Amino acid sequence: MRKYIFNARDIAAYIKYFSVPPHLEVSYMQYVFNLGDRVLAKPLTADFERFKMEVYRELYSLWANGFENDKSDISAIAQEGQVPFICDVECMSLESYMKLICLHLIYTRNLPYVNLNFAGLSLTLHIRCSEEIYHENIKRVFESLGLVSFDRFGKPFDLDKGIPDELLRVALTEDTRKILAGNNVDFKESLRKEQTAWVEDLKKKSLEVFGKIPQVKKKAPSRRKTAKDDKKGVVVKDSKLQPKGAPVTVAKPESRNNGGEMK
Repeated sequence: MRKYIFNARDIAAYIKYFSVPPHLEVSYMQYVFNLGDRVLAKPLTADFERFKMEVYRELYSLWANGFENDKSDISAIAQEGQVPFICDVECMSLESYMKLICLHLIYTRNLPYVNLNFAGLSLTLHIRCSEEIYHENIKRVFESLGLVSFDRFGKPFDLDKGIPDELLRVALTEDTRKILAGNNVDFKESLRKEQTAWVEDLKKKSLEVFGKIPQVKKKAPSRRKTAKDDKKGVVVKDSKLQPKGAPVTVAKPESRNNGGEMK
């Protein structure tokens, strides 16, 4: 089966689904653009600015279609009236979802595999077709996207034997890994450096606008000395404030007698 090549909408769907921060979107585009026609559709590899404009156009289209993050409906990725490239029409959502998984393995090349339960995935993706059709479409997706499956013990799993109701390890084929290995750029490391530089730039601009904020030391509030403190030998600063709940007593003058003396 012919190997699938990703387009601008696939990259835009990945950015939306995995909630890539806006200031890192161009970095994700640049990485896949540098891989060239080995991963990306050839017309998009001629000029990066044109490719970037196409991805941003698809980002807006996905947002307008209600696809915003991983909690969105996967079926919203496909355009209205779009014909699937790999799967049957009944399994269009499977094709869209597995393209996201494949791109995630490409972007995180140090990630060896992801765990998926294909028996339960049909319910999550709202796929309603016979088991035979669903099974056949899974095999097509693996062949076209360059994926391979392993069981939970790491041994190769033959999809011709059926789809088990347990987790399978989904990984890139060795040929695909060799393509990625040819690119010596560590994408995640470059992202960390870019993120650090972005934060430092924000700090610098913040200091230019607001200046350095002086730190004010907080003074501990004083409390009234009690009899317990005298027994413990604790020195407490006396407070002139009236303690709560203690009434203020004012001495009343006594009445004078006829002699004008106080009693």
